[in-house]
Amino acid sequence: MELLKNYFPDVTEDQLHKFEALEGLYKEWNAKINVVSRKDIDELYLRHVLHSLGIAKVMPFADGSSILDVGTGGGFPGVPLAIMFPNCKFHLVDSINKKLKVINGVAEALGLQNIRTTHSRVEDIDEQYDFIVSRAVTQMPEFTKWVKGKIAKEQKNSLKNGILYLKGGDLTEELSKYSTVKLFPLSDYFEEDFFETKKIVYLPMKYKVS
Repeated sequence: MELLKNYFPDVTEDQLHKFEALEGLYKEWNAKINVVSRKDIDELYLRHVLHSLGIAKVMPFADGSSILDVGTGGGFPGVPLAIMFPNCKFHLVDSINKKLKVINGVAEALGLQNIRTTHSRVEDIDEQYDFIVSRAVTQMPEFTKWVKGKIAKEQKNSLKNGILYLKGGDLTEELSKYSTVKLFPLSDYFEEDFFETKKIVYLPMKYKVS
């Protein structure tokens, strides 16, 4: 929690209480339905919460923004972002229903009104959003196929609508055909070793393939 207060000094007391409650809630749910590895549950704030909030450093979503979280798993990055941006709408989608049960339980316990979940493959979702977020569920060429046609045209944020994707390692080959892609190294925002190779891949809606 100190990490979070250090990097996001402007969070409200209400948001802090919600973030503080996450560890207990996830430990309780994880004992029933395993959504976070045992190693990671002990470093929940570093490896999951702060990692998810890297997106908030790159894109402080404007009020009224709609965000789709693809393959959300245990609710990352969607749940921490929903706490950080209470005036935005988050749609968390996963093909494994028991993971969504955890998210629904966490959201209900925290009183998060801006999260909804759907048990589905993302290809079957027929809606549009300002941004699509995810955490390394597949290679970018495959991901862009999944979310084709799901990004809204009307703009309300400082970055053009598009994909914000949390990934690590060397992405040179994977992203070589996208000429409009932009990388935001998380080490520019967070000093912990965990973030050394972690990045946010930003791909605007009208991306160009070279």
